[in-house]
Amino acid sequence: MDFSTRQENSRRRWTGLAAVVLFHLLLGWALMNGLARKVVDSVSVLVETRIIEETQPPPPPPPPPPVKPAAPKPVVARKAAAPVPKKTEPAPPQRAPVPAALMPTPPVSPPDNAPAPVVREAAPAPAPVAPPKPVGPVAAGIACSRTPPPQAPSVSSEVRGSIFVIGTLKGGRVVQVDVERTSLKGVTDRRVMRAFVQAIETAMKEGYVCVGDDVQIRQEFYFDIR
Repeated sequence: MDFSTRQENSRRRWTGLAAVVLFHLLLGWALMNGLARKVVDSVSVLVETRIIEETQPPPPPPPPPPVKPAAPKPVVARKAAAPVPKKTEPAPPQRAPVPAALMPTPPVSPPDNAPAPVVREAAPAPAPVAPPKPVGPVAAGIACSRTPPPQAPSVSSEVRGSIFVIGTLKGGRVVQVDVERTSLKGVTDRRVMRAFVQAIETAMKEGYVCVGDDVQIRQEFYFDIR
């Protein structure tokens, strides 16, 4: 082994380490001095001291001038109006006396034994004439205010058509119902026809409300039973 070579290598190593340490020390010193100054300069630039002056409030407005009281108006004495003289109307002219021959004669009153005047009695007032009764039957919708429909009887076949009836009024109520004509189709016998007429009579006598006495009304009842 060559010890001289080892010693030379160790010297170079220690020299390099010393140089590196010295470089770092110089660099740290330079950084510390330079950066510290820059920080101080930057802080001195950024920090500014300002003195804020206290704002004084504006002076109060001057007081308004005193208002002088108005001087009283002078009282003017009015003169009393002079009395207006009254006008004296002239006296009416006196009329000349009328002679007795020209004065009107007073009416002569009848004697006490004169006959009394004849007083005629007034003719009696004519009796009110009753309105004429209608000649023929009127529609039920005109004389009656309530016209309920009849209840159709139950049948086994189809029935369709109308029954025209004439009702007689007494004191506003239907007292009699007469069949004027019929157009029912499907009625098999008289018993079924009588059931339809009985339903119409019940509806008119018990439910119709009309006005009139001895008055006849005409009504049509249409049935459609299927």
